[in-house]
Amino acid sequence: MTEADQLGLPAGAFAKQDMSSDLTFYGPARLVSHIDAAAISALTAFYRTRLPEGGRILDLMSSWVSHLPDDRAFAEVVGHGMNAEELAANPRLDRAFVRDLNTAPTLPEPDGHFDAVLICVGVQYLQQPLAVIGEVHRVLRPGGQLIVSFSNRCFPTKAVAIWQAVGLRGQAELVSLYLSHCGFTDIKPHVLADGRAGDPLIAVTGRA
Repeated sequence: MTEADQLGLPAGAFAKQDMSSDLTFYGPARLVSHIDAAAISALTAFYRTRLPEGGRILDLMSSWVSHLPDDRAFAEVVGHGMNAEELAANPRLDRAFVRDLNTAPTLPEPDGHFDAVLICVGVQYLQQPLAVIGEVHRVLRPGGQLIVSFSNRCFPTKAVAIWQAVGLRGQAELVSLYLSHCGFTDIKPHVLADGRAGDPLIAVTGRA
């Protein structure tokens, strides 16, 4: 049974226009911001209220910046991404690894290791979201949280079909469905920026 079948979604829900290698697509480093300054500020403020001081953080699908608050110290911040140069430029990461989660949807981390996992503007590219978010659940400690944030921006040829077929509200419902299916509880959407004066930004949170 496919993940689309498990979620009650149509066949082809996780297809992409560009089915070529993601590692090739993300090969050139892109040291740019994927949301605007106001959305970044809103996300950082949200992280400040949600992330535990001294906690262990996994920044999944990361890049050269993690949007973590400068006034918070963490025991460890681990980054995952698709480009080693981008990850090496991220000053908040203590260590990092490159992996294409669409072909290898596993995380090389121990059970219950992290207090929080972040997925910032990347969930729209996952073709096996249940496998990946199931792994997130595994590496979180009991009660640890997942924060999935997204806007209306994406690389359209690499975002999955179902993501592009629904609006922001539908995307929040889709992410909530992923989390619920993978055993997360206390699942809530949060509107961090309404989009009236810049990029919209929504975060969906859940507890392991």
